[in-house]
Amino acid sequence: MFSNLKEENETVTQENARSIALPKGWVPKTELGKAVAEGRITSMDQIIESGKKILEWQIYDVLLPDLKEEVIEVSSVQRMTGSGRKQAMRAVILIGNSNGFVGVGVGRGPETRDAIAKAIIDGKKHLIKVRLGCGSWEDSSSEPHSIPEQAIGGAGSAQLTLKPAPRGVGLVAGSVVKLVLSLAGVKDVWTFTKGRTRNKLNMARATVNALDSLNTKKSSKRLFE
Repeated sequence: MFSNLKEENETVTQENARSIALPKGWVPKTELGKAVAEGRITSMDQIIESGKKILEWQIYDVLLPDLKEEVIEVSSVQRMTGSGRKQAMRAVILIGNSNGFVGVGVGRGPETRDAIAKAIIDGKKHLIKVRLGCGSWEDSSSEPHSIPEQAIGGAGSAQLTLKPAPRGVGLVAGSVVKLVLSLAGVKDVWTFTKGRTRNKLNMARATVNALDSLNTKKSSKRLFE
């Protein structure tokens, strides 16, 4: 966990509004950002119900302060330029709050630290809302701990099928898929994969795509465009 990469917060108190922590240096430019900063919008559900697009990723820092990041891959990449080969670092991260929001981010930079910082921002830009449920016919639980129905997702040559499982089964999945599901708040599920499953980025994206397919047409759109 690279918690030291998180931006420092400063407390801003608005008259007739709640006290909130705004990311340091952030000056809201959109009406939605200003509404969040002033405390008129206090939850992601309000934004989702309104159908408004999030154009400032800092909004996630305010409304989802419990987001956690996990780095799943750091590698070096090269590209040919007129002056020769240039090397950079690429980082792939997973981000979520273990309570219905998850995303995958990719970042590149001259140093590992820079790549991870960019990947975290990219992950926030690609957060999705996950619909949790109890879809297994064997399940008698009333608390959402799995998914409501079977879901299929893919990325590149990797394909993934998620099936709801009863409470106590756990996450029957590979390491990357299990981490995505855990950060999304899913506790019990069966998974089936095919294709090239060694590619961590594709497996992470396939899992997010499968979870995203559970949403309705309206809510399945990314919250950041």
